[in-house]
Order: sequence, then C-alpha cells, then structure tokens
Amino acid sequence: MILDTATATMILISVFVVLIFIRIPVAFALGLATVPVVLLELRLTPFIVLDRMFQSYNSFILLAVPFFLLAANLMNSGKVTDRLIELARVLTGWMPGGLGHVNVAVSMLFAGISGSSTADAAGIGKILIPAMQKEGYDTRFAVAITACSSVMGVIIPPSILMIVWGGVMQVSVGALFLGGAVPGLMIGLTLMATVFCFAKARNYPVTATPNLGEFLAAWKGAALALLTPIFVIGGIVGGIVTPTESAIIAAAYALILGMFVYRTVTVRDLGFILYDTARFAAISLFAIGTASAFGWLLSFYNAPRLIVGILTVWEFGPFGTAMVIAALFLLFGLFIDAIPTIIILGTVLMPVAQAGGVDPIAFAIIGIVSLAFGLVTPPYGLCLLISAAIGRLNVVQVLREVVIILAPMLVILVLMAAFPAIILWLPKLLMPGAF
Repeated sequence: MILDTATATMILISVFVVLIFIRIPVAFALGLATVPVVLLELRLTPFIVLDRMFQSYNSFILLAVPFFLLAANLMNSGKVTDRLIELARVLTGWMPGGLGHVNVAVSMLFAGISGSSTADAAGIGKILIPAMQKEGYDTRFAVAITACSSVMGVIIPPSILMIVWGGVMQVSVGALFLGGAVPGLMIGLTLMATVFCFAKARNYPVTATPNLGEFLAAWKGAALALLTPIFVIGGIVGGIVTPTESAIIAAAYALILGMFVYRTVTVRDLGFILYDTARFAAISLFAIGTASAFGWLLSFYNAPRLIVGILTVWEFGPFGTAMVIAALFLLFGLFIDAIPTIIILGTVLMPVAQAGGVDPIAFAIIGIVSLAFGLVTPPYGLCLLISAAIGRLNVVQVLREVVIILAPMLVILVLMAAFPAIILWLPKLLMPGAF
C-alpha cells in the first residue's frame, strides 16, 4: 500500500495522541507511532526509521546537552545556588516582596549558568519555597513564582533548547544565545513587577537593606560562578569555541569550583552526579532520536508543504505568521516535552516562517519562549510539577496564581512577535555575519 499525505499524517498523529492519552512516555510514543505507517507503506522498512534515529545522534553539537546538564548538576550539588541566592538577596531583597524578587533574580542568574529550567526549579525551589513559607508568604504564590521564574533557564543564554534548535535547524547557536538575552531580561523584569503587585496587595514582608559589607561579601561569594556565562557565551560569540566545547568548559569549570575551590563536592558525590546526568541525558537524547524519526516521516509525506500551502493562502503576514507559530508551540507545549516538539514542529513550521517573512532567529526564539511557558502549564508543566511537589501542593491548587503570573509574560511573547527587533537587535549588533 502507498499512503497519501493526509492518511499518513492522520495515522501518525492519531496513534501518537492515543499513546499519550494512555500515559505512554512521549519518547516511546513518538517511536511507536511510526510503526503502523512503516508496516502499511510499501516504500518503507523499519531499518529506515532506525537509520533516521541513528543519524540524528550523529551531531557533534548535541554532545553539548549532557555536558550542560552535568554543569547544572555540579552547580546545584556544589552549593553554588546558595551563593547566587545570597547575591540576589542583597540586590533585590530590600524591595516589597523581597524573597519573591530574590526568587526571580536568582533564576535569572542561574539561567546564565545551567541552561536548564528543570534544574532551576529543583535547585532554587528546594531552598526558596521553604524560606518563603517561613517568612509568611502564601505557599501557592511561592510555588507559582518559582515555577514561572524557572522558565528563564531555557530563555536566558546559555540554553539547552537553543543548542538543540541550532543543531537541528542549522542555525547559529551564538546568534540564538544573543537573541534570547533581551526577551529573557524583559520577562525577568515583568516577573519582578508582578511580584511587586502581589507584595502590595498581600502585604508581603521586606528583607532588611544590606550594608556595604554584606553587599561586597555576596559579590565575592558569587563572582567565580558568574564567570561561567562569560566563558560560555563569550567563547561562542567570539568564535573561539563551539557550543559543545563551551559546554565541556562549563562542566569542567563547575567541577573545579565544586571540588577544589568551594570544596562542597566530594568524590562520593561525583558518582551520583554523573549517574543523574547520564540518566537525564539519555532521556533527552532518546527523545531526540524518536522525534527525528517521527518528523522525518512527516517530511517524507510532505506534511510541511501542505501546511505551508494552507497558511500561504490565508496570507497572515509576518506578525500573523509569528502569532500562529507561537500559538502552535504553546499548544504542543501543553502536552509534549520541548525537545521533541522542536524537532517535530520546528522542522514543519520552518518553511511556514520563511514563507511568512519571519527571520529564522526570531522564529527560533518565539518558538523556544512559547515552549518554555509550556513548562508551567498542565498537563505537562514539568517545572510546575517539580515546584508543587516541593511545596507539597496539588497543581490545581496553584493554577490561579500561575495564570496571573503567566499573563504578563504572554504579553512579552506578543511584543516579540510584533517587534522582532527585540530579538534581533543584539545578534545583529554582535554577530552580523550570522544573517
């Protein structure tokens, strides 16, 4: 049997949705969804699907994923998070809703080191959610602000999602890093404004203003950790190292800080850190393989061309196309992990973005920011699940606060779609050769 585009696409998506509905893990569901099509289609064999999976792993840039995960785990285990929290406290803790601002500020600082939102939510949440509860903050607010601020981990560079996007779409990772900087800063400031409004409405406490000695001590304690983004982003943008090499440098630097400078990581700790990193890296990379096979089948049946044709007829223009792209990524982010979504939806929508006049860098950042918001929206909402578990609450109990905090963040996403210069200004300034 030779399947047409509509039939093959319907089979792929229907089987995948059914598997997700019966709670099969996404990575396995993507691989299993290809089986019926391969069995029905005379032009395909199972070996072709396996070959596409292995080809997806044949990418030097994807080696950066486990090394950035290792760097984040080393930083968390090395008590670097504590030093960043102390720095955030002296910088922002004196404002109304002090610990809420600290929560946002430390997420911004940690995002520049880890590249992982889940590491951010777990590492910061374990410390700040109990601290906020002790200071009289509503647990629902503490959980919601921790979850929402953690999404900056994949928006503010370096970012694991940007590395995957650059490797899959053949886009400059350095330009993606620079493109995420301004939107990430805008989202951080928006979160701080939201915390201020909550603090005024609920009369949350203010931390005492730090003296000069505390201020200098906090900077001294965090200074070495804050060099990490300079090494990583500066090396890539300057053309000195590749993203993979920068990830190795970040992991090695985190190891040196933890074992020899701060002396908070022991050889015994290192075994668990390496195991934990390998486990999460295996999950991510397996998802990349199955998503690549799924996406290749969609391309084989010309599903992207069909979508481009439909959207071209409607003539949305750059802003309308960017909003459609954002909406689709937001929708997929509700149910599917970000990395498989990048490989499946990103490759399908790239021709749509090109036809609609959306710059590839702007397309990438809009997609990544949309997927980041999916980390705090049920039913997937991994960062929300982690934060709620730390606060010992059900996800449903914190949804109201999450919606209130997320609403102004969505306004930033609309502004990015309307004014792509927000994304493109810094890359064009520092990496004009990427355009």
